[in-house]
Amino acid sequence: MTIDVREITHLHAEAVQRWHKQEIDNPFSGLLEVICRQHEQNFRLWHQEDIARSPDVSDFDLAQVKRAIDKLNQRRNDLIEQVDDCLIRELAAAGVAPWKNARLNTETPGSVIDKLSILSLRIFHMEEQVFRTDATEEHREKVKARLEILHEQHRDMSSSLRDLLEDIFAGRKRLKIYRQFKMYNDPTLNPYLYNSSKRGAA
Repeated sequence: MTIDVREITHLHAEAVQRWHKQEIDNPFSGLLEVICRQHEQNFRLWHQEDIARSPDVSDFDLAQVKRAIDKLNQRRNDLIEQVDDCLIRELAAAGVAPWKNARLNTETPGSVIDKLSILSLRIFHMEEQVFRTDATEEHREKVKARLEILHEQHRDMSSSLRDLLEDIFAGRKRLKIYRQFKMYNDPTLNPYLYNSSKRGAA
């Protein structure tokens, strides 16, 4: 197998730390470059959703944030599929063909990598809570307990991804992408959008 799950999880954790101190960058190439771009969408989404939940945000700003969230979600889902496309190319380059009776998985590696990306953000922001000087000791203890669970989930999911990739690259499982074909941003598929353009032309 050519994919190192530790590289992926290190990319997630290190990028979250770095992007909170400097501009978003992407120093990677190949599969990791696509994974980093996908991770970037989750990073941007996290902070846009924080704004959307603020009680101080105006209705105008909330509408702008909602549009930004829709676009980021679209890019996020597109990039999940691009991660899987990259893996399919890696399989072809390695000459790996699935066994005749190879099984499908309910989730693709791209989907699992997306969940690990979100977990890395959740862990980072939960760890921030541990060091809040304005929080009570009870709050910090509750956060620490949640952090233990998040780290356990991250370990479990990383291990599951490693097993899935091993199965795929050994031919025991087939990697098949089920395209999501999101409709809400497509002016030809979202009834409100294409009916709105007709009303505007009337």
